[in-house]
Amino acid sequence: MSTPAERPETEFWGELRAMTQARIGLGRIGDSLPTTRVLEFRSAHAAARDAVHMPLEVEEFVGRVEQVGLGAPSVVTSLATSRAEYLRRPDLGRQPEDLSAITLSEDEIGIVLSDGLSPRALADHGVPMLEALKAELADRYSIAAPVIATEARVALGDHIAAAMGVRTVLVLIGERPGLSVADSLGIYLTHLPKPGCTDADRNCISNIHPPEGQGYAQSARIVAGLLAGARKLGRSGVALKDTSRADVLEATEALTLE
Repeated sequence: MSTPAERPETEFWGELRAMTQARIGLGRIGDSLPTTRVLEFRSAHAAARDAVHMPLEVEEFVGRVEQVGLGAPSVVTSLATSRAEYLRRPDLGRQPEDLSAITLSEDEIGIVLSDGLSPRALADHGVPMLEALKAELADRYSIAAPVIATEARVALGDHIAAAMGVRTVLVLIGERPGLSVADSLGIYLTHLPKPGCTDADRNCISNIHPPEGQGYAQSARIVAGLLAGARKLGRSGVALKDTSRADVLEATEALTLE
């Protein structure tokens, strides 16, 4: 087998690029990048900008969420009155405009579907992720009807959870787009949520955008593990660790030893 030093440079970098979405081995033409790489960069930058500014098609999304079978979703918005204001004023995205559409629930888990910094991510991955969560959790916990939140930051979920009366809230939210991924979804889990919680009180499952990123079923299993741990520990956040990967390794080692 040839060593990296013996293989042509294009072949060497081509193999590495197939393993990552990072921009590596771009090459050089004189003092600049090759035209192809420059155009790829501009295209990725445009996709990231579009993902941030593209509004969520709420009416269409409501219909898709309702078909999951967790109840008719409520729709709320933050104090940000436009996408531009949402981007300039993160504080307004953390505060609700009106929560009167939400009814008090005795369910254990609330799920908030938030557009965040990438409405495209929520549109692409929100419904299949919700379906995976239902499949993983519905036989063990009661789940309230979902809430769709627009112009929303993560902390808006605390206000929504308090209005719902749930013990744990899962905020599915579009993550900040980058030059590699413009449609990545995140899930923030907060146990015993209330207004004033900080990021130290939450656990995050990030980079959900199959097939390149984390898958729906895998993410749902991680949520289930964190949820069980939070209920046992009595809190979420920095004191709660995701042990799902360690559990898989232990199971694999046990099978190997057998």
